Amino acid sequence: GQVEEGSGSGSGSVIDDQGHILTNYHVIEGAQKLSASLGGGKTYPARVIGGDPDTDLAVIKVDAPREALTIIPLGDSDRLVVGQKVLAIGNPFGFDRTLTTGVISGLQRPIRARNDRPIEGAIQTDASINPGNSGGPLVNADGRMIGINSQILSPSGASAGVGFAIPVSIAKRVVPELIKNGRVSRPKLGVGTRDVKYFRGQVDLPVSEGLMVWEMVANGSAAAAGLRGPVQTEDGDIVLGDIIVAIDGEKVSERDDLFRILDKHKVGDVVKVDIYRDNKRMTIPVRLLEAPDARRGTRR
Repeated sequence: GQVEEGSGSGSGSVIDDQGHILTNYHVIEGAQKLSASLGGGKTYPARVIGGDPDTDLAVIKVDAPREALTIIPLGDSDRLVVGQKVLAIGNPFGFDRTLTTGVISGLQRPIRARNDRPIEGAIQTDASINPGNSGGPLVNADGRMIGINSQILSPSGASAGVGFAIPVSIAKRVVPELIKNGRVSRPKLGVGTRDVKYFRGQVDLPVSEGLMVWEMVANGSAAAAGLRGPVQTEDGDIVLGDIIVAIDGEKVSERDDLFRILDKHKVGDVVKVDIYRDNKRMTIPVRLLEAPDARRGTRR
């Protein structure tokens, strides 16, 4: 059949009797119009409720009668074991209500959202996941959703026995906020950074690991606390900015460490940021604010 230009399809799971459907953010990103098929060949209008590009999760709401909704129960993704039987349900290549079976072939896999933000603890499965499966449920033998099918690892773009699902534990944390506010509120440090390791052999630095403050977000958390980025002197020389080496005692070696540590906090928390400035180590308290990323995937 023919597909209208600019259209696409994905999968999702009805999660309550109000018609909220959980899917991937990349499935609905940029959508101007949505519809949902609940089986039986009939489609219903739907609208976006909220999306979180950092976890690649989104919630839409379908305008359908209660009797048309089949709610999927949520399971526990914290108790999974390798070898456990799982089933992937979705809409691969437009073939709706397709079920494939397999096992959990790996746990705690690091994957990345499309904005390059790391998603921790992904579930790896050999159940066939193909284009169109995105957003659909990965369920256990009891029919409970334990993950949201999101990615495949394949040079051809088709299923090659390695698929990844976002753990339902992340969805349980994100979905209520998406339904309530349409977005997830996260604290941002408000800096653009460069890994210190990229300066090895070019600049004499006091540490071999850490994040150099490269850019500052105006009125962001770091700027308000007094962290410094690089500045140019009147003579044209560049004075490098602060080097972040730890937050609340946790070592910061690369940008992913920053994501991981900040995800443990909420807006308004005060963290102790250990930095090197002028070859001296010091600790600066920073109150975490919410600020927009100035460049996707590079600021946190």
